[in-house]
Amino acid sequence: MQKITPFLWFDSRAEEAANYYVSVFKNSEIKTVVRYPESAEAIAGKPAGSVMTVEFELEGELFTALNGGKVPGFEFSSATSFVISCDDQAEIDHYWEKLSAVPEAEQCGWCKDKFGITWQIVPKVLSQMLSDPDQAKVERVTACFMPMKKLDIAALQAAYGQK
Repeated sequence: MQKITPFLWFDSRAEEAANYYVSVFKNSEIKTVVRYPESAEAIAGKPAGSVMTVEFELEGELFTALNGGKVPGFEFSSATSFVISCDDQAEIDHYWEKLSAVPEAEQCGWCKDKFGITWQIVPKVLSQMLSDPDQAKVERVTACFMPMKKLDIAALQAAYGQK
């Protein structure tokens, strides 16, 4: 069992979000749907039988989504994001097309989906480029990706390889 599980608070769209994420990521599934019992109606403000939590798995990682109602301060923020490490441009393009729903939130491979969750869609090779001991390479790659929205591996490789 996974020791730490992300727990996502939704007003009322937990099941919709979980189903959406499962459709975006391969090797993913809904694990468990728990419904509110009558004894929780008064405190939770949710009707008995409505979805309380959805446990789902994305690429081997468990998540839990809760329909907790609208509570001030319980909104998603870009201060917390999920990083998707991609092998190639086709994978970056796939996730970007599926997850980016707020164009004004896009920057440096970061995007926000239709539920307000922030994702970082990055090529695996970027970490290697940014940890290169040649500081000139690091500077060129950084200058290249900083103005990008969706990351472009070919452009990053070109910047990395420049003399």
